[in-house]
Amino acid sequence: MDHLVLTVIAQDQPGLVERLAQCVAAHGGNWLESRMSRMAGQFAGILRVAVPPEAHADLSAALQALQAQGIRVLLAPSGTEPAPGWQQIQLELVGNDRPGIVRDITRLLAEHGVNLESLDTDVLPAPMSSELLFHADARLAVPPGLALDQLQQRLETLADDLMVELSLQPAE
Repeated sequence: MDHLVLTVIAQDQPGLVERLAQCVAAHGGNWLESRMSRMAGQFAGILRVAVPPEAHADLSAALQALQAQGIRVLLAPSGTEPAPGWQQIQLELVGNDRPGIVRDITRLLAEHGVNLESLDTDVLPAPMSSELLFHADARLAVPPGLALDQLQQRLETLADDLMVELSLQPAE
């Protein structure tokens, strides 16, 4: 079995995931993992499936045929996983919303070779005021050669500049 990564986007509607699952199963595929969400009336997801090599072309054609139902699917072969020894870290950030927070944090992470494995963000009103707060939860893979205290120091310096609260802890 080979692994494929599918990216899906469509107008949100009941039965959408079932149509994807039916398509994968009909071609001998096995749904392994996925991350899916509805946002602003759109449905987006990424999933990894195992499929027999001889079924790739037919599965690809069937998934592309879903375009007629408004479901866009992009396929790619699985990539390589980070080398063993990378440390998993959870980053949490909260601060007044403003443009550039994600850009500035991800720039610093990239400069240090840190891989952003997942990122969830929201902008919500503060509990006691109408100010908007930016929230981010990220899972990071830190390369073995990078000292965590050095990364923490750089992130804390940036957090002070951005006027956000930031915490790092080992990922569970």
